[in-house]
Amino acid sequence: MPKGQYAHARYTLRWWWLSLAVIVLDLGAKAWASMSLAYARPVEVLPFFNLTLLHNTGAAFSFLAEHAGWQRWLFALIAVGAVIALSIWLARLERHDRLNQVSISLIIGGAIGNLFDRLVHGYVVDFLSFHWQGWYYPAFNLADAAITLGALGIIIASFRREKSDTSSSERHHEG
Repeated sequence: MPKGQYAHARYTLRWWWLSLAVIVLDLGAKAWASMSLAYARPVEVLPFFNLTLLHNTGAAFSFLAEHAGWQRWLFALIAVGAVIALSIWLARLERHDRLNQVSISLIIGGAIGNLFDRLVHGYVVDFLSFHWQGWYYPAFNLADAAITLGALGIIIASFRREKSDTSSSERHHEG
């Protein structure tokens, strides 16, 4: 491997540490919730936030949760494919593209955290429950939060790039 490629690969590997931190925090929090909370019994932390242990056999918002179990393998396959695709994207990013690097690393960590649950338990452990005046947002976990933040980061980065491309194109046409 040429020296430049080796340095870039080492740099890219640094972002996997962020993914690993997400995985460790997520799995640790899920283990704590599983040991400390009674299933489906909310523990009020704040007037709008409970800790509530739930098991999600589906995807986001319990999508396909009511099915016989085949969805476990479908979602596992999707997660593996996403991690591979995101890893390739991460490796191809320029060094200065920090927002995308952080965002992709968060998504990879979250996807692996939920993949672990799905493969080991057959369901994803959720325990964070926000609510307001009788309305409850679906329970989620730290992996879900990392995936959501990562997706938002990618969206913001794309708007920044689009704005930058538009302004440089306008300068080019003016000159």
